[in-house]
Amino acid sequence: MADIISNRAGRYVRQPTDYRAFIPAPLPPTAPPLESSGEIQCSLNDAALELGRLDGLTVNLPNPDLFLSMYVRKEALLSSQIEGTQASLDEVLEYEALSPTRKRAPEAADVIRYVAAMNFGLQRLRKMPLSLRLIREIHGELMKEGRGSNRMPGEFRTSQNWIGESGCTINTASFVPPPPHEMTVALADLEKLIHSRIAIPLLIKCALIHAQFETIHPFLDGNGRVGRLLITFLLCHEKAISRPLLYLSYFFKANRSEYYDRLNAIRFAGDWEGWIQFFLRGVAEVAQQATGTARKILSLREQHQQLIHTALPRAATNALRLLDHLYAKPYADANDVVGALHVSQPTANQLLTKLEKAGLLQEITRQSWGRLYSYREYLDLLKEGTEKLGPDAPQAASRGKSTKTHG
Repeated sequence: MADIISNRAGRYVRQPTDYRAFIPAPLPPTAPPLESSGEIQCSLNDAALELGRLDGLTVNLPNPDLFLSMYVRKEALLSSQIEGTQASLDEVLEYEALSPTRKRAPEAADVIRYVAAMNFGLQRLRKMPLSLRLIREIHGELMKEGRGSNRMPGEFRTSQNWIGESGCTINTASFVPPPPHEMTVALADLEKLIHSRIAIPLLIKCALIHAQFETIHPFLDGNGRVGRLLITFLLCHEKAISRPLLYLSYFFKANRSEYYDRLNAIRFAGDWEGWIQFFLRGVAEVAQQATGTARKILSLREQHQQLIHTALPRAATNALRLLDHLYAKPYADANDVVGALHVSQPTANQLLTKLEKAGLLQEITRQSWGRLYSYREYLDLLKEGTEKLGPDAPQAASRGKSTKTHG
């Protein structure tokens, strides 16, 4: 391997302890500059069109926050699955619905921490710009408990890491990010790009920033999840979408081999254009899929509102309020209903029983007390693509979850 593989994306430099680390070049690429071929322009137009349709639909929804709450959880699950978490959407939602003493799902807890980190970042964006400081804060929220909590949550790494199959060494790794002193320089350049007003379409800028962040790999753990969050945060920061409903983990999970290959093609061959095409295709596909799902959910809501008016005329007011609550929390027990609707425990139990008899809810605990119900038809609309990854599926940034730390 030559010391310089691709000056356009960066270069491999031999370090004092005789391993080679990749030092990324500042963005945007300059030697040569990015091509704006007809094919890329066509992909950009398609992606922007689908993103606009999604944003337009969410603006017109009766209560967009109902849908946002569940989309956030779906994204958290998909992004965590890419990193090796073996949990299902049902397990995550059931974990949230159960009392603390009944929770026995540590991998579901990892997904819930991702939800917390995402919501934390979105709230902070209202008060401060997207910056390295905010990225550290989001990482701290993501990693403060459970798996990875001993790997410097909220702090950029101070030692060398590398990526490869489990058991590999730094000399046999498939990719070695920049050492800490070079990482600091690369992160400063990345922050400048985030805030620059350079004449690059926003979606292409998002593609560049995500790939560069994954190449820099600034944390000891959690780089993939934070890097995917960055895409949505960038779109919200630039007000390209009014609500954070575009999440690319679905596309990256479905095309994970190509995802890793495209990132490696940047590092080894400077192929930014191939990555950008792939990224734009993902935006278009995911936005189109999200728009379709939102329309189906809207139709389901209208259908079930009518069913409640017909089947439960005397309890319709509370039943409709509970229906809206179920779009944010599709698992519910009597305590949930008491808290959400401010009704008595007997009224809550009666309401859940009536909705079960009407076919809207499914009782899943099969017990005489503490019964838990699920809004199954709604869940089925959301579950597409959330199947657990098989044991042989590639994960993390290069065919394996292990990010090893040297020193």
